[in-house]
Amino acid sequence: MGDSYEDGMTVRREVLGDAHVDRAVAATTAFTADFQDFITRYAWGGVWTRDGLDRRTRSCVTLAVLTALHCHEELAMHVRAARRNGLSADEIGEVLLHTGVYAGVPAANAAFKIAQETLAADEPAA
Repeated sequence: MGDSYEDGMTVRREVLGDAHVDRAVAATTAFTADFQDFITRYAWGGVWTRDGLDRRTRSCVTLAVLTALHCHEELAMHVRAARRNGLSADEIGEVLLHTGVYAGVPAANAAFKIAQETLAADEPAA
């Protein structure tokens, strides 16, 4: 395996898209620089690069955990990432429905709202 930062940045861009990563990099300050380095090296370069799960599965797990933990500020980004990783809108709905059984209806209800808004905003205009 190569450099964890470079590997992480590659995966981060592939999963989240260049525009998102470029905004995050541009918004980095002296205060947030260590955290940006940390998530790039360890989340994206250390975990998302592993062979044990494919990216579709990692997206399912991420959506479920973000829903269960009420991490609404991260959910839309990872709905878009899940689509980029090959999940259909129906599969995202199944993940959220399944999560509702284990994490609770209010958590899934909020996640469905965010996911629906995100998916609708990302649909091409007819």
